[in-house]
Amino acid sequence: MINYIPRLNIFKYKKLKEETSQKTPQHKDFSKFLMNVLGIRPRNLDIYKMAFTHSSTASKNLIGNAFNNERLEYLGDAVLNAIIADYLFKKFPLHLEGPLTEMRAKIVCREHLNKLSQKMGLSKFIIIEPHCRPKSLYGNTFEALIGAIYLDKGYRKTKHIIINKILLTFMNLESVLKEEHNYKSKLINWAQRRGYKIRFDNKASDNFKGKKMFISQCYLNNKLLAEAEDFVVKRADQLAAEKAWIQLNKEIENG
Repeated sequence: MINYIPRLNIFKYKKLKEETSQKTPQHKDFSKFLMNVLGIRPRNLDIYKMAFTHSSTASKNLIGNAFNNERLEYLGDAVLNAIIADYLFKKFPLHLEGPLTEMRAKIVCREHLNKLSQKMGLSKFIIIEPHCRPKSLYGNTFEALIGAIYLDKGYRKTKHIIINKILLTFMNLESVLKEEHNYKSKLINWAQRRGYKIRFDNKASDNFKGKKMFISQCYLNNKLLAEAEDFVVKRADQLAAEKAWIQLNKEIENG
């Protein structure tokens, strides 16, 4: 167990719980969900409740710090990417870095995480103000849940849950990996509708074990948004476009 978040004292926390009882997932249903769907017996249930609490609730803990899932989302994103990268690395031993990166991006893209979250039934436990419904709410909650599991159970148990209880149970991996996401076209269409200019600059980098790598840089109105590299120019463009698309969506959400 990773002890970054201490167990909250149930008596000291009683008043806050009473004030937010209508916004808190029902204890029995929530615990049953964690056990039945993920096989988790929480050591610290409050970490999981935090994972489902959106910042719009403006909840605070006893010492006045924000009680929401933003930090857990950040942690869960990193843990999820590491575990998926490890899984793909071992599953496809002959694939090079470019294809592996592309496959990981498909699995952890916001669209799939949103769908995965809803398929798992996370939405009924999310604590959020009624007027607030961000586009990536479900995917963000999923990442926060991964962060909570990691803090509560550690890396090895989290890896087992992600691969066996989530990835192989709720996601058709073969279908996902076959999907084609043309982020470059999405980005160009988005920019054209707003009168913006998108361009991709390509240059060859030093040879990698006898093979030439290509770097693609994506610019919006002459501002560098993202860059990526691959052995194939078109794939480098797609990877850069995907990074740029994700970055733009985050900036739009954050206002």
